[in-house]
Amino acid sequence: MPPRTTERSPLTQPPAVDAVLQFVNTHTSGPRRLKERFYNARTMQAWLVENGLGTPTTHVTEADAAGARELRDALITVLLAHSGDGDITPEILAEAEEDLRSIAARYPLVTVVTASGASLETTQTGVPGLFGTVLAGITELAQADLWNRLRACRHQPCHFCFFDRTRNRSAAYCGTKCGSRASMRTYRQRKKELAANADLT
Repeated sequence: MPPRTTERSPLTQPPAVDAVLQFVNTHTSGPRRLKERFYNARTMQAWLVENGLGTPTTHVTEADAAGARELRDALITVLLAHSGDGDITPEILAEAEEDLRSIAARYPLVTVVTASGASLETTQTGVPGLFGTVLAGITELAQADLWNRLRACRHQPCHFCFFDRTRNRSAAYCGTKCGSRASMRTYRQRKKELAANADLT
């Protein structure tokens, strides 16, 4: 009998994925049409409390909320690129990546070395610590070759972010409903173009 392996399946969703998805799925889109959670300091503080990331006394400023939106929106652009969204041009992607470099410089990480390995951790607390934790999680996923599996639904205006569990990394929509809607939209657009071309002949 061959020995049992403890190696994780490539489709297993690691904890870092949960932390990143929890952060990016705070926008107004998505299958449940949730409200903007980082609209201002008050709504961001409520989100922190709801998700066990803060307490009613956690200090949140309007600048914190704006910084959260900036980081999140840049990340969603990258996740749309992971999904092959045609609206994400090289110029748009480059701008988002530059924004992320600038943001990362404001929330430095340190390498923590132990006997069992090494990891990146934030040097800050509070809201800045949250941003650093998200960035550290992304780095962990990239090192595990899982970063590209985090994607944003290509269906406009959903853009709900998810972990792609397909073996060939081919998921582009958060579910069959969005995939069907996108296919129908493409079909209708193609039909409209064919009718317009027929009128010209």
